[in-house]
Amino acid sequence: MPYHISADGLERHTAQEILRIEPWGPHAVRVRASSGTPAPDAPGALESAPPSPRADLSAAEDGSARLVNGRLAVEALPDGRLRFLHAASGRELLADKTPYTHHPGPRVHAAGGRTEQHFEAYGGERLHGLGQHLHGLLDQKGCVIDLVQGNTVAAIPFLHSSRGYGLLWNNPATGRAELGTDTTRWVADAGGRVDYWITAGDTPAQILDAYTLATGRPPLLPEWASGFWQSKLRYRTQDELLAVARQYKERGLPLSVIVCDFFHWPAMGDWRFEASEWPDPAAMAAELSGLGVKLAVSVWPTVEPGSDTFEELRAAGSLVRDVGGGLLTCHWPSRSAEEPMRPMAYYDATDSGARAALWRRLSDNYRSAGVACFWLDACEPDLPRDAAGRAVYAAGPAAEVANLYPLLHTRAVADGLRAAGEDRPLSLVRSAWAGSQKYGAALWSGDIPTTFDSLARQIRAGLNVAMSGIPWWNTDIGGFFGGDPGDPAYREVLIRWFQYGTFSPVMRLHGDRVPNHPTFSTDMTGGPNEVWSYGEQAYGILRDHLLLREGLRPYLDTLSRDAHRTGAPPMRPLFFDFPDDERAWDVDDQFLLGPDVLVAPVYEAGARTRPVYLPSGARWYERATGHVLEGGTTRDADAPLERIPVFLREGAAVAGALR
Repeated sequence: MPYHISADGLERHTAQEILRIEPWGPHAVRVRASSGTPAPDAPGALESAPPSPRADLSAAEDGSARLVNGRLAVEALPDGRLRFLHAASGRELLADKTPYTHHPGPRVHAAGGRTEQHFEAYGGERLHGLGQHLHGLLDQKGCVIDLVQGNTVAAIPFLHSSRGYGLLWNNPATGRAELGTDTTRWVADAGGRVDYWITAGDTPAQILDAYTLATGRPPLLPEWASGFWQSKLRYRTQDELLAVARQYKERGLPLSVIVCDFFHWPAMGDWRFEASEWPDPAAMAAELSGLGVKLAVSVWPTVEPGSDTFEELRAAGSLVRDVGGGLLTCHWPSRSAEEPMRPMAYYDATDSGARAALWRRLSDNYRSAGVACFWLDACEPDLPRDAAGRAVYAAGPAAEVANLYPLLHTRAVADGLRAAGEDRPLSLVRSAWAGSQKYGAALWSGDIPTTFDSLARQIRAGLNVAMSGIPWWNTDIGGFFGGDPGDPAYREVLIRWFQYGTFSPVMRLHGDRVPNHPTFSTDMTGGPNEVWSYGEQAYGILRDHLLLREGLRPYLDTLSRDAHRTGAPPMRPLFFDFPDDERAWDVDDQFLLGPDVLVAPVYEAGARTRPVYLPSGARWYERATGHVLEGGTTRDADAPLERIPVFLREGAAVAGALR
């Protein structure tokens, strides 16, 4: 069956499917296939095609066709298989899987709307991205990655390959990516369509540039957000929170943001302060502003019966429904004396009316009082797996659209802020999907353990987030679950994590410290979690790193402009800037902060040295010693408890701020 050439690209019709291949931005194409006519408004991350030069299209007598768009060429074979090539060299980047005998072919349209896309696998290929997964790997070749959101999981279906391509699985259905040694397979549980976008790049930077052009550039980071964020589970009252902010200023410690955590509200879904504990939010925010500190508040998507918004949202059909009938509910803590755990509903982020209703409450109750930032906690939304599968959203059933929820929840705030004149929206979020970066998502890694092993996993996870198009990422410094400030072993974990956090895109201290409340309830609170909570030795080290972070902020502002302009992530793997250095591709426990700062975190108890690889193609200034070292070498760097190894590219302007 021959391909048809149209103004939009190539199209092939058979009894089994309709296949379309069309240019989608420079150096990229979008491929769609379905057993019927593809829905033009199917949800995804590709809202409209970016401008691109006119592609070259041609058809051959044997039934094949060819499309060339910048660096990417597509060979469409007579049997319907596709090959993606580097246009200049002809090198194969990726190809549809050659079917075995009786195999249905590279695209599978199965019963119930399940679809599969099968690609060839390649020896030596390194695969990065796919969002945030705490498996502890940077190269995910050989992994099976569920495309399902969860606490500590942000399923972003964008894959970066060392072969020189980036691929977006443009389908918000739940499913998985199987990165096998014989096949790379993408699976969507429902929706009845194959939809992906692929680009070619000579460098990782070119690939991220094309991807963020197609899915949305991140806004500039607000200037205040590059400083230090103080948080804990949880400040219970206005007086307690203000006392902490005042002490930071009395001690002469930099502080940019302080966070008001959950259960500051009367009922879930009120989206306002409980007056008995927070009597004058406007006065609180005004005092903080005078101290140079912004206020962030926690916002949950959970809606309690009897709350300010429950009946409004229910009547408008703006609550998530259960496939079995009625509203989808889950038990959460309540201030109710009769029901300390109550079944609660969820506002439907995929419904535009629900998003508008949420923003009205946030604007009227928080932003009007001086709140600068919203922490969109539990925005997966947080549901047990079986309940999540029963959800029916305005956009469709969970199996087809569930991954849209965190994207559109973040959009609710970004749209509201932009309408109010704020052109640098930012929200702290626990989950994200493809395109979340354009709504100012600052992703954090969720509720994680307080161990060195956990810290090690964050290093790799953050780098994969960077290769997924999300520039602003962070962790709970010190981990979330527990941690005793009086325990010397934990103090070492906290110090090493704080040092790592100093060079993270966003620096935020948070956790549920000992002594903490053992029961998940509205009464829960953790122990002290300020920089002076860990003893005098730790305090001196943490104070020095707060000052170091302040010195980095002009550099971070420069990296913010780079991310806004090209999608380049501030924190990135060594291979991002040194793709021609083969050894740089294998380093998974160091990172670059921008092009000029190389950071080697320490993530083992008692370690006072660690090996550091310096990429070839540059000379490196060792911050601790002042020595200038040749790239392409490995050295054992000193790492006393007071510092981690940091190297600066020779001649970098940021060197003055770090000396």
